[in-house]
Amino acid sequence: MTLDPVFRLEDEAGRMAALRRYEILDTEPEQEFDDIVSLVKSIFHTRYASITLIDIDRQWNKATAGAERREYPRRQTFCDHTIRGSGPMAISNALHDSRFQHLDAVTGDASIRSYLGVPLTSPDGYNIGAICVFDTEMREFSEAEKAVLQNFSKVVISQLELRLIARQDSLTGSLTRRAFLERLDREIATGATATLLMLDVDHFKAVNDTYGHSTGDEVLKAVATTARRNLRRGDSFGRLGGEEFGILLSGTDGADALHLAERLRSDLAGRRHAMIDNGVVTLSLGVAEHRPGETRDEWLLRADQALYAAKSSGRNRSVLAR
Repeated sequence: MTLDPVFRLEDEAGRMAALRRYEILDTEPEQEFDDIVSLVKSIFHTRYASITLIDIDRQWNKATAGAERREYPRRQTFCDHTIRGSGPMAISNALHDSRFQHLDAVTGDASIRSYLGVPLTSPDGYNIGAICVFDTEMREFSEAEKAVLQNFSKVVISQLELRLIARQDSLTGSLTRRAFLERLDREIATGATATLLMLDVDHFKAVNDTYGHSTGDEVLKAVATTARRNLRRGDSFGRLGGEEFGILLSGTDGADALHLAERLRSDLAGRRHAMIDNGVVTLSLGVAEHRPGETRDEWLLRADQALYAAKSSGRNRSVLAR
């Protein structure tokens, strides 16, 4: 039996958290979403179609067909009203609707008259945006058309969920390498203080050779669990490849990051891991605070060099890049 979703229409903080979870605001165009709006525009024979996301004070369009502008003030949009309900919102003539007759899109050069939008509802019931069609001609939308657009809203959410899964390492639950590197790029763009940790499981090849890859997988999951136990909500943890991981500490300088690296290292080393004969799993860590003007690759290189220094000086230690 399929249950109707529980809509959470009054919880704006929860809605924003649900939107942020997808990490899609201000991202580059993606073919999957472009294809959806092109198909919707074709089916409905409208001049415009969009997949929109409603941020705190703006509407940002992930994909549009027929329109070029990607961002609008939230209060000036139809979709802001759409997300306040649990079903389709149809406008046959915006000039005769007191909610919309004052909008720039209606009174200005765009001259929008008709609109049909359906909320994009996350699995936990939050309306994070809308899929919509709109036109310069007045138009009545049928119940069948509303149902079609509702089905497309489910397709968009499914695509967002698939996109999220693709950003998560299936074994450890950490970010994939690509997703983690995107986090680094965004952090650099802010110009704020941040530090990168690179960590590597000591003698991991020997673990795989001696106990098998299933035991190696358990070790990697133990590392991920330990990392999450020691990190703050705003920190990022990603698997860079094999037994190597990265941690991005926002708003943290190198000295404080070194303390956290040591806490993480000692936490893992101090626990007994039943899958290993001696019960000990250790880490080597390289710590590098971002320098102004430093590129992502330069930052990664310095952290990697510090990691190499930790491993070459005996392993099971943390080294701060100089």
